[in-house]
Amino acid sequence: MFYQPCVNDYVTWTKGVEGWVYFVDKEYITIETNVWEKSKESYEHSPIHKNHRVLVLCYSHQWNELIYVKSRKSVHEES
Repeated sequence: MFYQPCVNDYVTWTKGVEGWVYFVDKEYITIETNVWEKSKESYEHSPIHKNHRVLVLCYSHQWNELIYVKSRKSVHEES
């Protein structure tokens, strides 16, 4: 049996990617590798999210390449 990803897990992927699991579905997950704050102008035009994010897609057949590192309780716990 292989690792079953959960939101707010920190993982490394053998592809050279590491970050927080941001979204989980039965077919794929997204791994958040970078976050930075939007400019004031960008936020005013799209106030739904406060930050820009880089998300990498990892399909379920690749989950055996993931290594669990740690978990956090919420996205506000650690940046």
